[in-house]
This record gives sequence, C-alpha cells and structure tokens, in this order.
Amino acid sequence: MLAACGSVTSAKAVRHVSATGTTSNHLVTGSRETTTTVPSTTTTTTAALGPLTSPPLPVAIAGFQPGVVTAIGDSVMLDAEPDLERDIPGIQVDAAVSRQWSDGEAILSELKAQGRLGAVIVIGLGTNSGITTRDFDQMMSILEGASRVVFVTVHVDAPWQDEVNAVLAVGVDSYPATVLADWEGLAEGHPEWFGADGTHMPIGGMGALALAELVARSV
Repeated sequence: MLAACGSVTSAKAVRHVSATGTTSNHLVTGSRETTTTVPSTTTTTTAALGPLTSPPLPVAIAGFQPGVVTAIGDSVMLDAEPDLERDIPGIQVDAAVSRQWSDGEAILSELKAQGRLGAVIVIGLGTNSGITTRDFDQMMSILEGASRVVFVTVHVDAPWQDEVNAVLAVGVDSYPATVLADWEGLAEGHPEWFGADGTHMPIGGMGALALAELVARSV
C-alpha cells in the first residue's frame, strides 16, 4: 500500500497483468507512484492479450521445487485446467468445486511440508466467499520464500466479488514476488464466454482458453 505523505522510506516494484494482458511496472515510493513500460522481448501467439515478458524469477528458498508451477483453485480453475496444462507444461493443478480460501491454505501447507510445492504458485480462490487482508497475509506466510505467487482476480455474480478483488490488489501491492492476474477485468467484457451463472465456463471454450493464457503470461 502507499505510505502516508512525507519522506520516502521504501520502494517496491509491483507487476500487474492487466485485462488486456499487458504489463507495467509500478514503482511505489512513499506516497508517489510512477509507471514505466516493460520492453517486450518475447511475443506470444494470442494477439488479443498482447505480448508479455516476465521478469527473471528470484531463487526460491528451500522447501519449494524450482522449475515447478503449482496451481490451487476452485471450480473456475477446474474449467480451465486442460488449457492450463497445455499452456504451462508440467503445471500441477489442484482445483475443486466449492473450494474455500482456507482449504487452499491447508493444501499449500501440506504440499510445502512434503517438499512438493512449486517455486511458482498460482492462486485462483475467492469465487465462493469473501476474504480479508488477514486471509491474504496468512496465505503469504505459507508462501514466503516462493519465487513468484500469482493471484487471479475473481469474476462472480456475488456481493463479495469486489471485496475479494480489492483485497488481492492491495495484497499484491504489499508483498514482493507477487503478481495480480486481472481475470475480472478481462472477463467482464465477454459475457458470451460464460454459462447461465455468469461465472463458470465450458471446458475447452473461449473463456477457459483466455483464463489459461492470462495465467500463463503471469507466471
């Protein structure tokens, strides 16, 4: 979060993957924020989302598997699982219907204790209930030392959607090595991607494809 107005005491580069798939680095310094464009050196095949270049990954601490991506999610991630596995070779997806944020914490804690947690983690939770800043902090206490943690915003016809997405945005601004993948920003312009509930997508459909590609550009 931005510090109160006054002297500058710290700075943090925050990386956001926007609704259009583009990336910018926001240098948050005290009460001021400047934006610089990331030069593109790598292109992808999907013009709709545009090119994205990921910054080099820091080395994870012991307990995380280097070169492995672990994705923990709810039923929305389940819809996109085949496309995630295609776009991110070797990704380990653990998604389930009605999964809560606390369920994800328990799974991640167990994987970490077993030495099976990837150095890059994707979190696609929050569809089924609201979360708080304390929940985010608890998640990051489990994932401390990972190379990168990608948080995917939620697109759900429920009163907690904006609450969840606000907590994720503030949390990513507060922790290094975190990225916000703005699924809500991308999805809101494409109601045709979704079923009757406006949240879930046909497996193999355009929405699932777009979600997987957004995540792939974030890891």
